[in-house]
Amino acid sequence: MDARTQYNPRTVEEVFRDFKGRRAGLIKALTTDVEEFYTQCDPEKENLCLYGFPSEQWEVNLPAEEVPPELPEPVLGINFARDGMQEKDWLSLVAVHSDSWLIAIAYYFGARFGFDKSDRKRLFNMINDLPSIYEVVTGAAKKQVKEKSSVSNHSGSKSKSSSKAQRAPEPQVKQTKPLELPKDDEVEELDEEDEDEHGETLCGACGEHYGTDEFWICCDICEKWFHGKCVKVTPARAEHIKQYKCPSCSNNKRARP
Repeated sequence: MDARTQYNPRTVEEVFRDFKGRRAGLIKALTTDVEEFYTQCDPEKENLCLYGFPSEQWEVNLPAEEVPPELPEPVLGINFARDGMQEKDWLSLVAVHSDSWLIAIAYYFGARFGFDKSDRKRLFNMINDLPSIYEVVTGAAKKQVKEKSSVSNHSGSKSKSSSKAQRAPEPQVKQTKPLELPKDDEVEELDEEDEDEHGETLCGACGEHYGTDEFWICCDICEKWFHGKCVKVTPARAEHIKQYKCPSCSNNKRARP
């Protein structure tokens, strides 16, 4: 089997199908067939490459002899690094280079057959919806799925429990217990009331109006509100601040302790 003798896909869908086939073959080499792959990458042999094929098969072989090659070539010499690294690190390295090779192949076809901007963007989005080989090999893909599931399950559970972390609460009102979550049919009304109440609030740093989709923090000294990004305070950091002083109050020696 030779990667240089495969068909040439001409449409976005065909290129993506080619990409998925090659990707599946490479993932197989680095996961289910990893023992065989490891054995074939003998450091005593010449420069070896890992090829993936549209048929979802893989092969360890010497690089193409023709210069320049018909298609972009995978990274050379993966076998030389095998015994000088931990196996998982070596597999991760091969995975990263395999991802790069797949992108090169896909965009080679795109350039060869005249994909325009919209075609290239559509192809990239289709590719980007799939986990990378590196993410699959290292387990990061499964972790991301779990995190997304967790975020989805808890996306509606955030309450205005602290004057530091809410977007624009009543100044200086601190909650020691989490508020009871509103019912679904009340959420829209609460958001509208929040916008009406704080719509005229201005950031003490940039002077811009309050926005419901932005994180704000109130100075406990001057009681002015600030965009978190303007005073370089994130929601996570705000959770650990007992008394927030804005830059002006921090530099004022007469500010209350």
